Amino acid sequence: MVTEEAGRVSRDADADVTRAHSLAREIFSGIANKWTLLVVTILGERTLRFTQLRGEVEGISHKMLTQTLRGLERDGLVERTVHPTVPPRVEYALTDAGQALRATVYGMCAWTRLHLEHIEGSRERFDRARREQAAAASGR
Repeated sequence: MVTEEAGRVSRDADADVTRAHSLAREIFSGIANKWTLLVVTILGERTLRFTQLRGEVEGISHKMLTQTLRGLERDGLVERTVHPTVPPRVEYALTDAGQALRATVYGMCAWTRLHLEHIEGSRERFDRARREQAAAASGR
């Protein structure tokens, strides 16, 4: 009986880990795009209406902003508030989880600034080596 219960607990824990990994991949694919990161960054500063937000996110289409906001709302990162006015006034703000994501995004930006010269140098060396390999392969 104890062995059966221990085996079940182990399977339940494995299932929880698998579910967590699956959810993490789904969430990361949803937030790891330029529009989501820009919206999170901008909404972190204040509550905005849709048209205000669209004006702040350069180049985003109406459709893409709608999809981005719906995804963020679904994941609990953005709160959508509809005010009962005519016409209805809809505002968007980050939740606590959205603010935590914003802090993570800022950490990633700080990492980028810290390692910018290294990354640029590595890219230049890599690209130069690829060009040289291509030239050698073509017989130049």
